Amino acid sequence: MSTLVFLEHSEGVIQKGALGVLARAAALGSEVAGVVVGHGVAEVAASAGAFGAATVYVVDDPSFAAPLPQPRVDALEAVVAAAGAENVLFASSVLSADVAAGLSARLEAGLNWDVVDFALEGGVLVAKRLALGDTVLVDVGWTSTPRLAIVRSGSFEPVESGGSAGVQNVAVTPRDFSTAARMVEQAHEEASGPSIEDADVIVAGGRGLGAPDGFRLAEELAAALGGAVAATRAVVDAGWYPYATQVGQTGKSVSPKLYIALGISGAIQHKVGMQNSGSIVAINKDPNAPIFDFADFGVVGDLHQVVPKLAELVRAARA
Repeated sequence: MSTLVFLEHSEGVIQKGALGVLARAAALGSEVAGVVVGHGVAEVAASAGAFGAATVYVVDDPSFAAPLPQPRVDALEAVVAAAGAENVLFASSVLSADVAAGLSARLEAGLNWDVVDFALEGGVLVAKRLALGDTVLVDVGWTSTPRLAIVRSGSFEPVESGGSAGVQNVAVTPRDFSTAARMVEQAHEEASGPSIEDADVIVAGGRGLGAPDGFRLAEELAAALGGAVAATRAVVDAGWYPYATQVGQTGKSVSPKLYIALGISGAIQHKVGMQNSGSIVAINKDPNAPIFDFADFGVVGDLHQVVPKLAELVRAARA
C-alpha cells in the first residue's frame, strides 16, 4: 500500500500539521512519500525524510510559487499517477481543503474529512472520524482508490525518525484554466509569539473574563509562560477576540502540552477542540462548571484574583 502526503509549507518550513500526518502514516508501516509543490523548494523537500518519508516528489516551477489551489491540483494529479499512490493524505488547512476537494473531483475519488486517526485492516486503510457532535468514534472507508483524507488539525504530533528521503522531481505544466487566477498580494498577520496550532502552552479565555479588556489577564499569563492566547466561540462571536484564535468544533483543534482555561464553562463544542491537550487546568468560580469533569487540575475561585498572582509567580520562578 502506497501513501502520499501533501506537505504544505510556508517561508521554507513544512507546516507542523503536515509533518504530523506524515509521521503517523509512516508509523502504519506502509510505503510513505511526501509531495512538495512550489518554487525553490529543494531544501524544504529534503527535511521531510526525518519524519518518515522514503521519497519526496518535488514539483518545482515558477508557476507554483503562489500558494494557489488549482495549480496544485494539477501537480498532485501528476504525482499520484507517477507514484501509483493508493492513499493521499492532507493536514487540515484552507489551502489543503481546496486542493483535496479539487483533486477528488478531478480523479473522481472519495474524500473523507475531519479524520482523527487511521488503521490498517487487511492491508486496507480505514479512517477514524468523530461523529454525533464528537461523542462517538466511527470507522469510515472508501469504495475505490485513490483514497483521499483531510486530517483534523492537532490530531498528530510530528515525530522524527531520523531517516532520509530520496528526492524525485516531477515536471508539471498547469492547465490553462488553472492559471486564470493570480495572487496580487499576500498579507501576513502581525503577531508575536507562537500560533495556537504550534504553541506548547495555550491560555484560553471565555465569557468568565467579563469583558474584552479581561483578555489582558490571559495575555499576561501566556506571555509569562511563553504560550499563546485562545478564545471560545462565544467571545469571538461577541467581538472580544479574533476569530483566528477560536478553539472548538467550529474553530481550531489544538493539542498543546498545557491548556489553561480561564472562565470557560466547558461545553462539548469547546471540549472537542482541546481535549487532546497534555494537561488541562481550569480556573472558574463555578464549582459545577462542566470543564472540571475533564480537567486534570481545577481551581475554584475568582480568576481576576488568581490569574495575576499566578502570572507573578511564574515570572518570579522563570527569573
